[in-house]
Amino acid sequence: MTKTTEPTSPVNRRDFLRVSALVGGGLMLSSYAEPLEALGRVGLTRPLADPALGVFVRITPDGIVTITAKNPEIGQGIKTMLPMLIAEELDVEWANVRVQQGDLDSTKYQQQNAGGSTATPNNWLPMRRVGAAARAMLVGAAAKQWNVPASELETDKGVVHHRATKRSAKYGELASAAASMSAPDLATVPLKDPKQFRIIGTRTKTYDLHDIVTGKPMFGIDVTVPNMKYASFVKCPVYGGKVKTANVADLKTMPGITHAFVVEGGTALTGLLGGVAIVGSNWWLVQQARKKLIVTWDEGPTASQSSAGFAAKAAELSILPPQRSLRKDGDVDAALATAAKVVKAEYVYPFISHAPLEPQNCTAHFKDGKCEIWSTSQTPENGRGMVATLLGIKADQITVHMVRAGGGFGRRLSNDYMVEAAWIAKETGVPVKLLWTREDDIQHDFYRPGGFHYFTGGVDAKGKIVAFRDHFVSFGEGERFANSADMPANEFPARFVQNLAFDASVMPLGVPTGALRAPRSNALSFAFQGFIDELAVAAGKDPLQFRIDLLNSEMPAPAPAAGAPAGPPQGAGFDAMRMRGVLEQLREVSGWGKTTLPKGTGMGVAFYFSHRGYFAEVVQATVTKAGVATVDKIWAVGDVGSDIVNPNHAEQQVQGAAMDGLGQAYGQEITFANGRAEQTNFNNYPLLRMRQAPPIEVHWRKTAFPPTGIGEPALPPVVPAFINAIYAATGKRVRSIPLSKVDLKWT
Repeated sequence: MTKTTEPTSPVNRRDFLRVSALVGGGLMLSSYAEPLEALGRVGLTRPLADPALGVFVRITPDGIVTITAKNPEIGQGIKTMLPMLIAEELDVEWANVRVQQGDLDSTKYQQQNAGGSTATPNNWLPMRRVGAAARAMLVGAAAKQWNVPASELETDKGVVHHRATKRSAKYGELASAAASMSAPDLATVPLKDPKQFRIIGTRTKTYDLHDIVTGKPMFGIDVTVPNMKYASFVKCPVYGGKVKTANVADLKTMPGITHAFVVEGGTALTGLLGGVAIVGSNWWLVQQARKKLIVTWDEGPTASQSSAGFAAKAAELSILPPQRSLRKDGDVDAALATAAKVVKAEYVYPFISHAPLEPQNCTAHFKDGKCEIWSTSQTPENGRGMVATLLGIKADQITVHMVRAGGGFGRRLSNDYMVEAAWIAKETGVPVKLLWTREDDIQHDFYRPGGFHYFTGGVDAKGKIVAFRDHFVSFGEGERFANSADMPANEFPARFVQNLAFDASVMPLGVPTGALRAPRSNALSFAFQGFIDELAVAAGKDPLQFRIDLLNSEMPAPAPAAGAPAGPPQGAGFDAMRMRGVLEQLREVSGWGKTTLPKGTGMGVAFYFSHRGYFAEVVQATVTKAGVATVDKIWAVGDVGSDIVNPNHAEQQVQGAAMDGLGQAYGQEITFANGRAEQTNFNNYPLLRMRQAPPIEVHWRKTAFPPTGIGEPALPPVVPAFINAIYAATGKRVRSIPLSKVDLKWT
């Protein structure tokens, strides 16, 4: 039961919410007042004072509430979560809520993207305020109708009550009258006390779940439009290569093929590259024509690059003076000279592919100087801007429909498939659906970059870390790292070890790289938490307590070195007390140290702070004497603030992140030879199998901090916890992944 107060600080509603009545009675809150059938298609003529309020609510006389989800749905549950925030403050029953996906519209919305675990922190207050504003207007309508103060009214499950006179009215009955009310100031509209939450914090099934599990056509790959053709785009296997010759004339004579032409393309790996477009009446015929394509390529300079070459160059750079310093605290050399024990180790991790189950795709139609696009992009506004530049039209001449994606994990932050589809549509003059093959997807990714860490650490006689050095060998040019190949100057244990040096050297790279779920963190965690475990062993300390002790030694942070990257993984917002609390809870729920395990079975621990989330995980693993490693169970504890909006999705995100990490650890690797990826499909780039998926027990540590995201921060700890468990089980230290290339046999 939610009490109400008088709406405060009325403002010109055109600057905040547009309010209108629906034909037949009802209320519509949006950023503009247009007929119902035009919603999602017509934009404002001027920007809103607060574009976040563009999420609209529609209430019809039957009490049904329709809420628009503004962000791309890529499997993270945002289409359910954002409407939950609005519905909570609106004080309606979730069973009466209908959800629709919004299109891209930067005049109505802000931050229409998916990535970085930002949806919850960015929308926690704005979406709740939209719901609270709608509720205030309904209460105001009832107060006016009954001639009583709004402060005497309360709401409950879509009904306004005046207890003193025993009057009540359903929202549907008040909706038309509420449409004439002034919208309240959203900056001051009263919000519920969290103790009153009835939707936030409840297990709510994914909206559209039934359609998903019954195979309804709802993903990007399912899109069909009238008179649509199918397209394939063949790019050079060496990144950035150009077409020299192609037998496109022969292809155009094949059955069902309507177009085949060479695309010159540009030089930016993120945009339209050179290749051959093949368009036809159905997908199978297009693929048959593709098999007949004969093309010669100008492969360019990247053809000289290879994984073997990268490894050799890294080994060479590792023994040379570092190219630059990222951070230097104290005197590492002097501390190492007096350390009781010194440990040196080289950690290596590979390039990996995103490999979403739904390959990249996009449908586009160019007509009369305008372009309409159906896309699964995680950054649709960026994609629209790229298309506008490519086609030479204004962004407002491009309509982007956001379609549910079958996974993204960062791959759909890039929009190369969108510009390809738009260009082919313009060149052909017909609607086209561009579909990548699995091979296209794996061999033309924006890969998580590999890296090389050369660590040296020292502990004193009391088991405390007194020196820590990392020479990080990565990719880039000069003082610029390749995309997602950097390491921030405040990477843990910076600020927690008095004598610490982070150095870096880079080598050239022609391979495209980009963000993958928990970018940077997913790789750095393996190296740093693995080496910290080695130092715990050298110190003769329990690995979990060793980490807590290290977190207790925080020092003031000096300014980073000039030119050092300011990355987010272990940034200035890191709160050691919150992470200590997570580790303490993890120790209890996992039974750490309370059970004697047989030889061949061990428990490993790791923690990591990324994307504003604090996570620590324990992995129990068993390794047979033949060297086969199996994860028996995972315990995960997370601190993402005061509230978990949807516990169902939250647990699923943690479990999915952990299994993503296990897949990376077990066998995922992209290698290059002659400038091209050697892996092609799931036969040589294996995803985690059902038989490899362990039980994952998820726990939350609720704190008073504003809620943050979950999709990314649960991934980084699992890989180092797994390899640390392997050490505990066998005494064999894993310093390179994937495990498929590591000999784990023991006696």
